[in-house]
Amino acid sequence: MFGSGNKIKLDNDLLDRIKKISEVAGYASHEEFIVHVLEKELAQFEDAGSDEDITEKLRGLGYIS
Repeated sequence: MFGSGNKIKLDNDLLDRIKKISEVAGYASHEEFIVHVLEKELAQFEDAGSDEDITEKLRGLGYIS
């Protein structure tokens, strides 16, 4: 998954939180947990009908103004 050469830098405190939660939640690894969370979030936007729908969803979540 992450071993394919793709790298994402995360703050050490955030990574520690991710590792703890993924272990408690029963994920095989923290990488598996990260992929699951990202896929879940992306699915919300991929269901949007257009770029305008995506923009409105992002605006509603406070990511853009």
